[in-house]
Amino acid sequence: MQIPVKLDLDTRKALLFALTAERLSKYYEHGQWITLAHGVSLAADWLSRSKLQLSLPERRILSELSDDLARHLAATLSHQAGQYTAHEMMEALDPRYHSETALKLLDECERLLLENGLNE
Repeated sequence: MQIPVKLDLDTRKALLFALTAERLSKYYEHGQWITLAHGVSLAADWLSRSKLQLSLPERRILSELSDDLARHLAATLSHQAGQYTAHEMMEALDPRYHSETALKLLDECERLLLENGLNE
């Protein structure tokens, strides 16, 4: 029997960042937002690659937070700045890529997690 690993704040932050990056990228590529259910599925896929698990309710919350953050970014940035931000976030999913923009957004992800009591 496999015992689920408890996700730490850094892993939750990385997952929230990855979901937000995916949402923004798809929005700027196709002009449509991915659904909350698709975000939940993406979270499960992302976690399974690292052999991690998170309950469905927690994945839903992270999907909702990523949707809120992505929509906020799209609403407050110009189209060109939004495209740049989406690109930077997707590139930053590679740990070898350094981006000041991505670091600031990781800080925002952490703030959102702490604000929503998801810092376990």
